[in-house]
Amino acid sequence: MKTRTQPLAGLALTTLLAFTGLPALANDFPTTERVSFVLECMREHPGTEFEMSSKCSCALDAIAAEISFDEYRTMHTAALANSISGERGGYYRGKHWRGEVRKYDTALAKAKKACFIDTTAARR
Repeated sequence: MKTRTQPLAGLALTTLLAFTGLPALANDFPTTERVSFVLECMREHPGTEFEMSSKCSCALDAIAAEISFDEYRTMHTAALANSISGERGGYYRGKHWRGEVRKYDTALAKAKKACFIDTTAARR
């Protein structure tokens, strides 16, 4: 025997399941990339392990909310390759890639500010 509440319960369950998947879609960065970002961030910024792992995770979440992983990968690669000396690095110092490096630096600075990462004490 069906009751009037069964369709409502099914609708509520479907709605709940639909909304629990949304954060996963907004943060489509692979786990290995997340771990690499957090470890690199923790190396560059002094602080307690728990505090900095939380702040650095926050920063990547902020970046992931703004740009796709493919955009991030392009910008991050350009930023890293920009420091390669010689002819090979010259390709990444071209006009197109400078824009990508600027976008990466801007996104990173915005994320660090939003997550209270002290950039004045960064280690390099």
